[in-house]
Amino acid sequence: MTLTRTVLVVLLLVASTALPIGTATAAAQQGEAYAGTHIEFETTNDAIVDYSVNGNTVFQSVNVQSQSTAENQGSVRAGVGLSVVTDIAGAALSLDSQTEVSATVTAESGATMEAHDNSRGILVVRSGGDSQYVTINVSSSSQAEDEGDQRVVVSSDDGTHGTFIVVGDGDVTVNEQGNVSADLQSDDKLVFRSYSEGRSEEDEQEEQVISDGQAAAEVYVMESSEQGSEFAADVVQYSEDTTVEVTQQSEGTVRMTADRSQDQGKIIITSVSEQAINSADDLQVTVDGEAAAEAASYSDLESAIGSDSSKFLVRQQSSAQASADVLVAVNQFSTREITMSEDGDDSDGSGTEGTDGSDGDGGQETTGADGPGFGPIAALIALVAVAALAAARRR
Repeated sequence: MTLTRTVLVVLLLVASTALPIGTATAAAQQGEAYAGTHIEFETTNDAIVDYSVNGNTVFQSVNVQSQSTAENQGSVRAGVGLSVVTDIAGAALSLDSQTEVSATVTAESGATMEAHDNSRGILVVRSGGDSQYVTINVSSSSQAEDEGDQRVVVSSDDGTHGTFIVVGDGDVTVNEQGNVSADLQSDDKLVFRSYSEGRSEEDEQEEQVISDGQAAAEVYVMESSEQGSEFAADVVQYSEDTTVEVTQQSEGTVRMTADRSQDQGKIIITSVSEQAINSADDLQVTVDGEAAAEAASYSDLESAIGSDSSKFLVRQQSSAQASADVLVAVNQFSTREITMSEDGDDSDGSGTEGTDGSDGDGGQETTGADGPGFGPIAALIALVAVAALAAARRR
């Protein structure tokens, strides 16, 4: 009997080691964390907290709650001005998905918050079909300032700037406590962009393009943080009926496919790292193989929408994270292929590396069907069983 009990105890102890590391502590944690190349943040039960971009904390917390729930709970009185919406009980949050370049947090209110691990640390709050209130507490060393009904600029003492932009019919404002409050209607979005080296006039113009609904998406092609993959692509979607996929990203050439259910033209903002496009001085842009003309200004760029041909505009960057922003105004839509090349090389992309950085033969470590670490545990259990059987036969 003593031997049998000993064997059972050993088996239980061995089996417990098969649990993934952290399983026992995950339930005790109130929130989760995300740490990428550019952004870091944590979640509590009802807020994203300590959101930092390139090592600088850009705001302390963000809460979201459906307007109907906030009003039923009494934290907001129906009909009050947005500036008095300062303290809402945020909806419960969960960090649902993570990739190399982004993380998605979902709220019980139906809203989603997508954090993008690019040089601007973009955060997109989507209302999810229901009107939402969003409140953001900025840090004590930051000052928030209104720029119209759909933009609030936050300036920090360390020189970092950030802008909250409403895309749609909603509003964003500086509230009575000096923080930021937003009113999002059923299909609206609240976009946050950070500028570690200060906010330029060109940044303001890009914000206007986003706020006006002219920008369908923002695409970042940058160095990958994963071994074996030279580049990574991050797509920030602003127009719900438009998808953009980067199909080739190699030194000197970026190719992407943009698909839109409506035929109205839109602008795609692309930020390319200096590793992907080393020099934008002689950049060539084609749409479906036809050369796009270079625009002289933002107004000239926007004039291409609905015209007979597409145009592009290049913005040089001083930041080490990106050599240039390339804004492409696609004149009309269905499915369009956009190619950027620094030397005019518009090859068909055959034989180039895949966007996932794979080397064509898998190139990834695989494990057996039993999962990682199961083999040694099974072997140990077998040894214990054999020992028990041998001992029983000796009796």
